Amino acid sequence: MATQVNGRSLARAEDSPLSPLPTANPVRPLLRPRSLRPGDTIAIVAPAGRVSAADLQQGWQWLTQQGFRLVPGRHLFDRDGYLAGRDRDRAADLNRAFADPQVAAIICARGGWGCARILPLLDWELARSHPKILLGFSDISALLLAYYERSGLVTFHGPVIASRWNAFSTAAWQQVLMAGTAATLQNPPQQTHRVIHPGQAQGPLVVANLSVLAAMVGSTYLPQWAGKILVVEEVGEPVYRVDRLLSQLKLAGLLEQLAGFVFAQCTRCESPGDREPALSLNRVLDDWIRPLGIPSWQGLALGHVPDKLTLPIGISVAIDAERATLQLLEAPVELLESLDRR
Repeated sequence: MATQVNGRSLARAEDSPLSPLPTANPVRPLLRPRSLRPGDTIAIVAPAGRVSAADLQQGWQWLTQQGFRLVPGRHLFDRDGYLAGRDRDRAADLNRAFADPQVAAIICARGGWGCARILPLLDWELARSHPKILLGFSDISALLLAYYERSGLVTFHGPVIASRWNAFSTAAWQQVLMAGTAATLQNPPQQTHRVIHPGQAQGPLVVANLSVLAAMVGSTYLPQWAGKILVVEEVGEPVYRVDRLLSQLKLAGLLEQLAGFVFAQCTRCESPGDREPALSLNRVLDDWIRPLGIPSWQGLALGHVPDKLTLPIGISVAIDAERATLQLLEAPVELLESLDRR
C-alpha cells in the first residue's frame, strides 16, 4: 500500500524491492531545513543499533524541558540481533518522519551499526520535498552523507538522544539549530588542539565517522570531494586501523581533493599493549595529512566525547588551523522570520 503525500504516491520502504543503484547522481541545489523553536515536534528514530528507554532518558528529558514535543518512531524499541529492528522497519520510520508535516526535526536515538543497510530503502525525493533537520553522529554519518548527496539536504552532525546533553553540547546545539546564525564554532577553553599544517581555507563542510566514511567509498551515497573541508572522528579503533582507514581514503583519491582537514577526536583508540611496537596517532596523521599541504589540525570537540559541537554538513565554512576555529559562512537553517516574508 502506498501513502499519498502532496498528491504524490509514496511507496512504503517495506513495499519497495531493492533496485540497482545509479552510476551517477544529478547535481542538486542545497536545501536548508527551517530552524527549531519551542513547541516543535521532533521525531525520534533508531536507524542503527538497538536502544532501550533508559538510554534515552536524559536526552528525552532535556528536549521536553526545552518545550519540544517528542514523537517516537513506531519501531524505536524493536530488536533484531544488534539492530533496532528489521531493515525495512527502520527505513520506514525515517521515511514516515520525513513525510509527516507536523515533524520539524528528526533526531536519531543512537549510533551503533545498521544505517548503511537501509540506504537503498530511503526516499530521497521525499526528503527534498519535506526538508527538515536530521541530527546524529557515529554510524548515523551514513545517513547524513547520503541525504546530503542524494537529496541536497543540509544535515547535522551532533548529539544523538543517548548522548550526554551537558551545558556545552546543548549551547552548541541551540546556536546552530535554533539561533541559526553564521557563527564561529570552536572548542571549550580547556580543550587543546595540535596543528598538522597551518593556514586558512574555505569550502563546503563534510563531517563523518572515519570508519563509516571509508566503508562507503566507491558507493553513490558520497558527495564530490573537490574543495571540501572534511572533519572526521573515530572511536574504539587502534592506531593501526586508523592508519589503514586513512590509507584507504588516500588510495581512493579523496584526500588530494580536499581544501582542509580536521581530525576531531579518536576516543579509546590506544594501540593494544601486547602488539608489536606501534606508531603514534600524531605520526599517522602527519604521514597522511601533512604532505597534502592543506590547513589541518587535530582536536575538535566532536564525536564520542562529552562536549560536542553541532556541525552542518553542506554549509560553506572557513577554517583556521592555528586558531582551531570553524566559521560558518552562511546560515545553517532557514530562520522562521525569513520564511514568513516569502
